[in-house]
Amino acid sequence: MSELAPGSQTVIDERTELFEDGDQDRFSHYVPKDKLMAAMVNGTPVVALCGKVWVPTKNPDKFPVCPECKEIWESMNAGQ
Repeated sequence: MSELAPGSQTVIDERTELFEDGDQDRFSHYVPKDKLMAAMVNGTPVVALCGKVWVPTKNPDKFPVCPECKEIWESMNAGQ
């Protein structure tokens, strides 16, 4: 997995509303790393940059990054 920035990591979204049926398992999403760790330990939902909410259960390295998360992440870091 490539380094994004301290405190962020990609995880898979098991639900999505932006894409057609079946696409929900095809993307990984950006979430705060501390939130991801807590979610994986406790089985609680996380919220991605794009607004998707889910309980992470799959390896994100097997999926491409959500285009919306990527665009938001890049716009957040454009000023640096």
